[in-house]
Amino acid sequence: MQNARIGIDLGGTKIEALVLDEHGEERNRLRISTPREYTATVEAIRDLVLGLESQMGISATVGVGMPGTIVRRTGLVKNANSTWLIGKPFEQDLSTALKREVRCANDANCLAVSEATDGAGAGFATVFAVIIGTGCGGGIALNGRVHEGRNGIAGEWGHNGLPWPSLDEVPGPPCYCGKSGCMETWVSGTGLGNDFTRVTGVAKTGAEVGQMAEANDPDALAAFSRLEDRLARGLSNVIHTLDPDVIVLGGGLSKAKRLYQNLPGLITKYGFGGDVETPVIQAKHGDSSGVRGAAWLWPLKNR
Repeated sequence: MQNARIGIDLGGTKIEALVLDEHGEERNRLRISTPREYTATVEAIRDLVLGLESQMGISATVGVGMPGTIVRRTGLVKNANSTWLIGKPFEQDLSTALKREVRCANDANCLAVSEATDGAGAGFATVFAVIIGTGCGGGIALNGRVHEGRNGIAGEWGHNGLPWPSLDEVPGPPCYCGKSGCMETWVSGTGLGNDFTRVTGVAKTGAEVGQMAEANDPDALAAFSRLEDRLARGLSNVIHTLDPDVIVLGGGLSKAKRLYQNLPGLITKYGFGGDVETPVIQAKHGDSSGVRGAAWLWPLKNR
């Protein structure tokens, strides 16, 4: 198999490895539990890659989607919720362990690359990808390549404040980053559940609110409407800054079909000058986008 690519999705609980051929077709996939220790994590990824290559008789490029980001000036990891990675030369240590260059990128950036390469954003030059799951993140792909920015935090809109807050949205819920009112505290599964609980006094998770909304529970529908309005405010600020060709939604909440019906009109409402035409599309590859995007950190030369 020529031009094989191995993508690694490093999560807090599992590590997934995927082999793609040069046409982007999946040829193999493995999943193991994540060791919650740095050296063991590096060794686990090394063994996954070498095992797949030996099993399939291939030699492949390796890309890794990871929590947090690598500071290019120092080569060290920051902002990772898998805290054992913080301050470590993760990309360099993986490259040494595998005796080849390994490319690492934030998992939201991998979503952007995956969808820009052969997903919902294919054919668009500037793709902004949003993860709305347990938390809220974002990534940017320019012409199919990751755009990290000078500080490695391009696209991290989840830690921007909620735009144009009403009085009852100030100062907003506390965020783990140390600030209050971040987008992540409002437009995420966690934020949806917390908002429902604040308004109704009944404790529910985001998943439970989603199920209730599907059953047309009025309180759950109202919570989703508030989330959509806040999501539109946040995305309008992204459009004001980046003006991407397309916005792709991934993560658990992205499966709610009502988002794609309601967001365009709301974004136009908040967009500068109105008449905003940016399409908002569900990720094509779903839960596989992260690991596929990691593999595509090594794009084909003709892409």
